[in-house]
Amino acid sequence: MPRRGPTRPLFRAALLTTAGLMVATLSACGSSDAGPKLELTAALPDAAPDGTVLRVGDPATQVALETSGLIDDLDVDVEWANITGGPKTLEAFRADAIDIGSVADIPPLFAHWTGTDVRIVAARETVDPADHPTYELGVAPAVDVKSVEDLAGKKIAYSPGQAQGALVLNVLREAGLTQDDVELVEMQSVDDAFSVALASNQVDVAPLGQTLVKTYLAKYEQDGATTIPSGVRDDAWTLYAPTTVLEDADKATAIKEYVGLWAEAQQWISDHPDEFAQAYYVDHEGLSPEDAAYVVDALGQFTVPTDWDDFIARHQVTVDTLVKEQDQEPLDVSTLYDRRFEKAIAAAVSGQGEGSS
Repeated sequence: MPRRGPTRPLFRAALLTTAGLMVATLSACGSSDAGPKLELTAALPDAAPDGTVLRVGDPATQVALETSGLIDDLDVDVEWANITGGPKTLEAFRADAIDIGSVADIPPLFAHWTGTDVRIVAARETVDPADHPTYELGVAPAVDVKSVEDLAGKKIAYSPGQAQGALVLNVLREAGLTQDDVELVEMQSVDDAFSVALASNQVDVAPLGQTLVKTYLAKYEQDGATTIPSGVRDDAWTLYAPTTVLEDADKATAIKEYVGLWAEAQQWISDHPDEFAQAYYVDHEGLSPEDAAYVVDALGQFTVPTDWDDFIARHQVTVDTLVKEQDQEPLDVSTLYDRRFEKAIAAAVSGQGEGSS
């Protein structure tokens, strides 16, 4: 039986247009003057010169830094962009609107495969990923899916360039199913697009982040909507940047400082869940206090590894799955990691520990 091609919904173009308008507004600000050229294998300078500006798409960390007071330790100027998710971040890179973005582990792969040269400069995991999944599988009202084995014959929202797309492929693999056994409906997971697709029965199943799980069930559980566990690990998170940014000595040095403080911010989030829930999920994202508490508890605590070997090995497994299932070009994913920043994060975390002892 020939493999079914992913179905493309009509509203995809509208989502892309909305993202494009946001990036156009940001890129109008332009980037600062370029610093000296820095080879990607050269040692990172110790400090960025005064006036260096780093443009960051990472609203959750912005809130954590501001709420904790850690932002006072940042010696470079930061222009924050309210940009999240792989599609918007990649578009912002291509429009020269931001220098560094915060995404799951799939967007850097698709940036590479679609011609934007990037490097991963930081990694984050969940302390207990089996008990604190990033995603659940949302099930549309009146659709009978109680386990992943029930996915056969179902229409599943599929975003090939995002973590949600890789999650779907991993779920199918673990359930003993193939793409031939389901209908993949291609769409980008931007804002609440997957929730809307479920509610309108455009799809039967879609991966939902924990923020969307709570709001989706609040709206549609009375109509028969449910969620089920995906059963696969999904906690990989990264910071990444275009190589053109990392070849700018001033920007690369600013990123060196930022990733160290970013690591501290992730620890602060884990140590202060109630404060972060209020500041980010309630004040910034507009969730109710009850929903915010649910999301923070569901996501669990984070950890920033100072040795990337295991993280990269798991990433390679994901790459190999995408190469097989999406006919992507083979890739040694270690080549996308700029391990100069691994050392910078290790030094920052070590210094933080010494300062608190």
